[in-house]
Amino acid sequence: MEGGNQSGVSEFLLLGLSENLKEQQVLFWMFLVMYLITVVGNMLIALAIGSHSRLHTPMYFFLANLSFTDLCFVTNTIPKALVNLQSENKAISYAGCLTQLYFLVSLVTLDNFILAAMAYDRYVAICRPLHYVTIMNPELCLLLLTLCWILSFLYGLTLTLLMTTVTFCESPRIHYIFCEMYVLLRLTCSNIQIILVVMITTGCFIFFTPLGIMILSYVWISRAILRIPSAASKYKAFSTCASHLAVVSLFYGTLCMVYLKPLKTYSLKDSVATVMYAVVTPMMNPFIYSLRNKDMHRALGGLLLGKAFQKLT
Repeated sequence: MEGGNQSGVSEFLLLGLSENLKEQQVLFWMFLVMYLITVVGNMLIALAIGSHSRLHTPMYFFLANLSFTDLCFVTNTIPKALVNLQSENKAISYAGCLTQLYFLVSLVTLDNFILAAMAYDRYVAICRPLHYVTIMNPELCLLLLTLCWILSFLYGLTLTLLMTTVTFCESPRIHYIFCEMYVLLRLTCSNIQIILVVMITTGCFIFFTPLGIMILSYVWISRAILRIPSAASKYKAFSTCASHLAVVSLFYGTLCMVYLKPLKTYSLKDSVATVMYAVVTPMMNPFIYSLRNKDMHRALGGLLLGKAFQKLT
């Protein structure tokens, strides 16, 4: 990636959200606690699903992959931010910055695709329950996940390669905790019109297509639930979708706060919104999916307490 550097810039200064020492200490401990909670929470979700045969279903298969993606996502950005908050040297190399950008874009996109696959799974489970096992077979689940990975990392590669064609001004200072697309584009001294067109065009397809799949899935799911005569059955059907809806709302809500606005208006307030989707959303996902899920409670209890918990239940 370094060979594509048009301006000869060898490194960026990753200054974070504040240059005040006291505020940096507060941010360090805040990010450290959130990072540890995210790592432990997502690892427990993935391990519980892998070790509990009752959770070897398409829904939990996608959930385990979502947890793994979130784990990789925070590990790509937060450790470097923690080091910078404790160090006087806040430099990140040009290649390191673009590598961070590549994984950031790829993993956000992968999260998006997996959420769409989970919505389709819920649609089949509720709207076509008699055919669920035959439709959501292991081969289809593996194919969907493979497509999610391939498209996500191709999209990340496309945007990262585009960034190697721009010229950066001297001594670029990033007032942010990681190398993010919008922030880097504000530091360029070259014409970025083509990049913006490509970014907006591909971004609309990459993000709005899965969102459209989710919306359509839940329209059909809502119609199916409303036709159920029993109130208890309606509640049970809706409860299987509630966690997914909460995660989708949190994910898209924070993304829209950052990206649905002109590049010129991007400010420090938007960096706080980005922290929401980069740190808070991956941290909250394990809690959202395990909060009212009895099967997950049993799996986590069995994982943490072993046979003693299984005897109690």
